[in-house]
This record gives sequence, C-alpha cells and structure tokens, in this order.
Amino acid sequence: MGAQGSAGGILVCWDKRSLELLEMEVGNFSISCRLKNVENEVVWIFTGVYGPCNRKEREMLWEELGAIRGIWDEPWCIGGDFNVTLSQRDRSRQGSLNGAMRRFAQVVDDLALIDLPLQGGVYSWSGGRNNQTWARLDRFLGGGMSRGPSPFRFENMWLKVDGFKELLREWWQGGERVERASFRMAAKMKEMKEKIKVWNRDVFGRVEVNKSLALRQIEFWDRVESGRDLSERETDLKNEAKENFKKWALLEEAHWRQMSRELWLREGDKNTGFFHKMASAHWRNNFLDRIIINGEELVEEQEVREGIVKAFQHQPREEPGWRADLEGLHLKSLDHSEAEALEVPFTEEEIFAALKDMNGDKAPGPDGFTVAFWQACWDFAKEEIVELFKEFYDQKSFAKSLNATFLVIIPKKGGAEDLGEFRPISLLGGLYKLMAKVLANRLKMVLGKVVSNDQNAFVRGRQILNASLIANEVFDYWQKRKEKGLVCKLDIEKAYDSISWSFLMKVLKKMGFGSRWMDWMWWCFSTAKFSVLINGVPAGFFSSSKGLRQGDPISPYLFILGMEVLSALIRRAVQGNFISGCRLRGRGDAEIMVSHLLFADDTIIFCEASKDQLTHLGWILAWFEAASRLRINLAKSELIPVGEIDNVEEMAVELGCRIGNFPVKYLGLPLGARHKALPMWDGVEERMRRRLARWKRQYLLKGGESP
Repeated sequence: MGAQGSAGGILVCWDKRSLELLEMEVGNFSISCRLKNVENEVVWIFTGVYGPCNRKEREMLWEELGAIRGIWDEPWCIGGDFNVTLSQRDRSRQGSLNGAMRRFAQVVDDLALIDLPLQGGVYSWSGGRNNQTWARLDRFLGGGMSRGPSPFRFENMWLKVDGFKELLREWWQGGERVERASFRMAAKMKEMKEKIKVWNRDVFGRVEVNKSLALRQIEFWDRVESGRDLSERETDLKNEAKENFKKWALLEEAHWRQMSRELWLREGDKNTGFFHKMASAHWRNNFLDRIIINGEELVEEQEVREGIVKAFQHQPREEPGWRADLEGLHLKSLDHSEAEALEVPFTEEEIFAALKDMNGDKAPGPDGFTVAFWQACWDFAKEEIVELFKEFYDQKSFAKSLNATFLVIIPKKGGAEDLGEFRPISLLGGLYKLMAKVLANRLKMVLGKVVSNDQNAFVRGRQILNASLIANEVFDYWQKRKEKGLVCKLDIEKAYDSISWSFLMKVLKKMGFGSRWMDWMWWCFSTAKFSVLINGVPAGFFSSSKGLRQGDPISPYLFILGMEVLSALIRRAVQGNFISGCRLRGRGDAEIMVSHLLFADDTIIFCEASKDQLTHLGWILAWFEAASRLRINLAKSELIPVGEIDNVEEMAVELGCRIGNFPVKYLGLPLGARHKALPMWDGVEERMRRRLARWKRQYLLKGGESP
C-alpha cells in the first residue's frame, strides 16, 4: 500500500519457502493476508496496520479489522503503527483516559485480542517539544493463538448432538478390561479421548464454520426467492438450512457459556454475544505476558513458564522435626457411632446424589472430562464408578493418575504483577472431584459436632454475616460504655498452601475420627501431582508435602478443623484470664463471651488494652505456627484500638504488627462504622457497580427474552 506524502504506507513480505499466501484483503489502512505454513499446513492471518490520526478515519480502520474477523476465523496477528495509545501507561506523560483510548480498548475487547508485550523498551515514538513526549503507538495484537499444545477438554455442547451419547456408550463398553477399577477407568478415559478427538475432527467439525455454512445456504435461497418462487424441494432445502443454523447457533452458545464460566446465566436465550465477551474478558484477565518472581521481572514466554513452575516446585517443603504437642489441648470430638457413620460403605444412591449436585460446566482437570460428561454417562458407567468407590473403601487408595491436578494462578486484584499477588486454584479430575464431594458431604454432617461457635465458615446453619454482625456488636458495646479495648485483625500467610499434613492427622485423631477416614484423607491430599496451567498450556509435573488444594471440595472442611486448634488455644487463654475478650450483656442477666471470631483464615481477636495480654497472644500464635505451620503475617496484621489508648504503639511493637484505625473492612463489610453513615458503605456499593460493569449488563436480555 502506497504512502500518502510522508504518512502511511504498508509493505507485507513473506518467505515463500515457509509461507503460502491463500488470500489477501487490502483496505484503506490495513493489508490482511491469509497464510498457510508450508511445514505443518497451519492456516493463520496477518494484518499490517498504519493507523490514521483523525477520529473519523480511525473508525474506518476499526471497521476494516472487524470485517476481517467476519470473513476469516483462524489465529490472527495484527501489527503496525496504530497512531493511538491503548492505555495511560503507553504515554510518558500520563493523563486521563480519552475517547480514542476507550474506543481502541473496546475494539480489542470486541475482537477478543491480546496485547502482546513490547520487547527492548517501553515506548516506540517520541515527539512534542524537544522530543520530550514518549508514547507506544506501535504494537502487535494476537487473537485465537495457541501458546503450545493445549490439553484435551471435553465440550459439553457435544452432549446435545444427536447420537453422540450412544457413541460414548459404545466406546465406553468396548474399552479394555483391567482388574482394579481405578486403573481400568483411567485407561478407558485415555481411549475415549482419542476416539472423541477423531470424531470431533472427522464428523462434528468446527461449530463456527458449520454455522456460517448454514447461514450462507439460507442467504443463497433468499436471493433465489427474491427473483422467483421456490419449488417444494427448494423450500425444504431452505427450511433444512434454517434448522441447521438454529442447531449450530445453540451449540455455539453452549460452547461459549462453558468457556465464559458465567454459569449463573442459562443457555438457550440467545446470549452467545454475552458469553463470548465474558470468555474473552476471562482469558485476558488471566493471561500472563510477564511476572515478577523474587524481585526479578520475567518477560519472555519460556522464562515466565519456567519461573512459575520453579517457584511452585521449589516451595519450602515440610521438614521433619519438633512439633508442638496437642495432647494437653481440649478439642470437641465425635462419639463412636458418629465416627463409624463416616466409614460406612459408599452406596450408589449417595454417589449419584453427589454427582447430580455438582456443576457440570466447571473447568476440567488434566483428564479433560467435565462433570457434565459423568452426569451424562451415569446410566452406563455407574457400575464401574460404584466399583471405583468400593476399591477406595476396601484398599484406601486408587490409581494416583486420577489425582493429577492443574494449578491455575488467578490475580487477586487488578494490575497484579508479583507472583504473590496471584492465588493458585486447583482444577481436579472429574472422578477424584466426585470422590472428594462424597467425602465432603459426609464430613459436613458432623462438622457442627467438632467445630466451636467461634467459627462461622462452612458449618451448616452458620453464615458469613454472623461474624460481621457479632464483631460490630462488640465494637458498639465498647463504644457505648466508653470502654477501652483492642481488636487484633490477623492475616494468615498462604493459609491453604502451608498447613501441615501431619498436623491435620493429629487433629483428626484427637477429634475422634476413625483410622479408615484418616487413611482416606491422607491418600487424597498426599498423592496429588501438579502441573501449572499457564495461558492454557500445562508445564511441570511435581508433588507437594504440605497444604490443601483450593478447588478440592473437602479442603475447606479440613482447614477449619485445623483452625479449631487456634480457637481452642484462645478459649483456654480466656479461661485462664490471660486474654479478656468482651462480655456482651444479652437479655436479662445473660452474658455472652466473645473473645475471637474465625471465618476460614480470617481471624479477629478481642482483648483489653494490656501489654501482658498481647504478650500471651504472641505466645499462642507462635505455638500455633509450630504445630500447624500456619504463619501469622504480622506485617499485614493490624492492632486496632477502641477508645483513647496512650501506649498503643508499644503494644503494637509487642505483637509485631501495625496500628490500624476504624472503620476497617472485615469479611467485605465495614467494621467500626456507624451504620447510618452512608459514606461508609460506598466501598460495598462500588464493588457491586464494578461487578455489574464486568457482567456488561447491556448484553443481558430482561427476563430471558429473545431480541
């Protein structure tokens, strides 16, 4: 494309030994080439861009790019000088977001593109007075590009295809026979993957291609009909094309719903556009183009992958050595009949009830099979699933391959860069998740027997709001009586990742759980093997020696059993008058002692403004760390005074934490604020607004209506 004076001009070159040009589209501001790799015949698109400077012409460029995505759907790379910045970070003199930036960002969002990192510098252009303004106007964007061999993932939309379930039945029943159920099922899943891949490639095809083909057939018959009447046969063909289009549109919607993870919204209401946008937003939010590990920024893709794997693989392992003893500590325990009830043989009804209760659209683990697959295959696979549970019951083990796990790191906040600002979530295999769900259902039934009222997480009949309301009641009680006190808000460092397995075994034994149950628990968390899923591609394969998996149905319940030890330590200190707590007066002369509140790893403790009490609390936390390997991150913990306390700085030094002020956020709600002070609730309102904005409510139809 020729230049216009000193501006514009695009030249696209390629090596014919490596690439074959299939098609080309030339616009006013872009050249797009549909290319095929000579070596592996992979087809992809490259678009070279030279962006205009004025708004009207820039809109023409965005329309050109949209048109390219409309006619071609292969992986896409766009590069060139866009003559517009994407964000404030792209300019040395950062101002506010302007309309051009917002529009560019919207185009990137609509076309499901990813901004690829710039190597070797931050900016690509300089200008202004004395060249003092720097900006990044040149960039490469990618869409639909694989970062490597992606693992198999079962598509739930396949279950809607006529005859597919019968194929699954045939493939399953024709699989090889191995004596142990768990090994037999692992082998069958491996065989099923290969057969499904072949069927998907040779029979089912690509949804978007089939949908486009059906639409073109409808358009063809519309054009014919505009010139003459259709024959009966032609009318039937047009109606058949319409039915095909509806079928493929529904399958496409099911696909994007599964990809979007927006499982609260049902499919079938023509929400494909919404699901597609949310899937794109989900992908971009979790996409890693750079990361900081131990102060070092990693940018190259291979460096990022290796750095993350190494960080998880080489985490400090649990070393053998002295452990604090639990013998002198009083914990609530199960009676013999309650412990025995946990260890009765598994029944078909119990297994099916758990399976039916699970969400079929959640992301699968390394085996690739979603829960929806097992729900659909229950009628012909149930015999072997029940046999798998019998094997686990009798032998207290199963094939370790069923416990393979993908680790996905999710940013805890916007703009996360350091590895510590990401949360590891585990994606489990469907069969293991089912076993863990059944075990969790059993454990839930007795949890209230061994967990004290100070804990409000995951116990039937207790809610997150309980802890927040009680904490505010303590604050109001002290305020109204002008009493002085301290609120210790503690942060547990990497709670799920750090808890000791041997500690959990001691807790289970002390709480009266049976040996069979303890063996089951040990096998579940000690046989897990991990690979880190980075931008959709797995890397590494390693084990662990401590911690619980976030995403495992049984992990939350085991964790709060471990936290019950901290609760018992604080109760014992209150009984010995080492920590005072707060005595709330209820109706009549009744008193309620509130010394601490726990919700999973959120911990809050109430005590007098006394240095001695904080010293004793420090001993409790040190003892708890020695027993459980759960470390209180005092740098992130807060000591918050109620009333005027003179030596609060000395007390904070004694505990080793910082001083905080009311109001603070506790479990997502304000603590220590007057409930009628509306500004204190602005944060809650703002979070709701952000969530609604993320859902992009303009794409939702009211009441499930069709447009």
